Parts: sequence; C-alpha cells; structure tokens
Amino acid sequence: MKLAIVTGTSKGLGFSIAQILLKQGIHVIGISRTENKALKSMADEYDVSYKHLSYDLGIVSEIKNVFSHISKYINKHPVKKFFLVNNAAVLQPINHSREIDIDELAYHIQVNTTAPLGLMNECLRLSANKEIPFYGVNITSGAAERPIYGWSAYCSTKALINRYTETVALEQTTLKTGNKVFAFSPGVMDTNMQAEIRSSDPSAFKDVEQFRQYKEDNHLQQTDFVGQVVVDILTDESTIKNGNIYYVSDYL
Repeated sequence: MKLAIVTGTSKGLGFSIAQILLKQGIHVIGISRTENKALKSMADEYDVSYKHLSYDLGIVSEIKNVFSHISKYINKHPVKKFFLVNNAAVLQPINHSREIDIDELAYHIQVNTTAPLGLMNECLRLSANKEIPFYGVNITSGAAERPIYGWSAYCSTKALINRYTETVALEQTTLKTGNKVFAFSPGVMDTNMQAEIRSSDPSAFKDVEQFRQYKEDNHLQQTDFVGQVVVDILTDESTIKNGNIYYVSDYL
C-alpha cells in the first residue's frame, strides 16, 4: 500500500491535497486540530483508509505523539512507499517586529518550522529503518524570498523551510537513499489565510490593499487546482528534482 501523511487537512490546501490523494487510491493520515469528516466519507467511497490525528503542531509534546502514531501505523501495515506533505502553517503575528510577543513568536516558529522539520526527520528515519521509499514536500511561500513589511516571522520561517529542503535533499543524494524532497510555492490562494491577510491593520501590514485587490480582481487560485499540481509532482517520483523549489506559476 501507499501512504501519505498530510498536515493541515481540516480545510484549504491540505484538505484539497488529501482529497486528491484518496481519489488516487493512496491511504492518508491527516493531522490537524479539527477533523474534516468529509475525508473519511471519501476514503470509504474509494476503498482506502483515512486516519485523522487531532493534534496542535504548536505544542512539542503533541508532535512527539504524532511521531508515535505514524511509527505504529507503518509498523502494522504493509507500506511499500510513503509520502509527507508538510502543509500546516500559521501567518500570525503580523506586526512590527518590535511589537511581537515572545510567546506568540515561539508558537509561530513551532508550527512553521519545528513541526515540519521534525515530521520530515522522523519520516526519513523510518524510511532508513524500514527500507521504504519516501518522498516529501514542504509547502513554502514567495515570502521566503523577499522581505514583507510586518511579516518578519512568516518570511523567516518560510526561508528556513527552503534551505532545510535543499539541505535534506543534498544529504539524501549523497547517501544514495533514493528518497526525494522538494518545496512547493502555491502562490496566492482563496483560503482562510488570505481572508486573514485582507483583515490586517494597514499600520502593521503596509501591503494589505494589494492583497484585497487580488480578491477583487479574482487573482486567487483555487486550492483544488494547486493541490492537483502538488500531488502530480509528488506522485511522479521519477521526475522529482531533489531539493527543487517548484512554483505554481509555472503550471498556470
């Protein structure tokens, strides 16, 4: 069987990716604070399994519990190949760096960097121990490549994701494991995060009008389209460019 682990499956891009994987006959473990029960119904329809893990990836102890669940699942099932989609992320805090509370910053870093790095590391470890081929994608952002006023946390954590992806790919290539990882930049999508951006205080986020205009001009991509691009790359393992950063704009 093929297994995919997807974070942030309750809505948005994570939900779309999980749906597409299930339709392709791939079993899915979804990780998010709340469960979208539509995924379980869809799994039943396509004769695959969907297991939901209700955890907050902003809490270290809960990430350790996720590791335990994933390890037990792979030990109990005949997994021949598995995938990881590190999609879950938070945008807040949006504010001047001098105004950001340390607890809020710590939670942001935990969700956006510690959790995806930890999950990827665990999957690589399981792949080595079980000799199961592994392919992973980290969802990144254009914010990783330029400074955005008020987004010091988000720009920094997404930049870290890019360099981490490149480093892991270098290691896997050097070790000749056959495993591949890449990053994917989905552009601006019609999600709750975009609604959150549009509601930002202009004094904290100077580009807010530009994002409001994206919505008015219908320039936001639908998550089902973006999710299909991600899954197409991830499941065509022979053509994945290890360590590459893919952009949705190249598929429009």
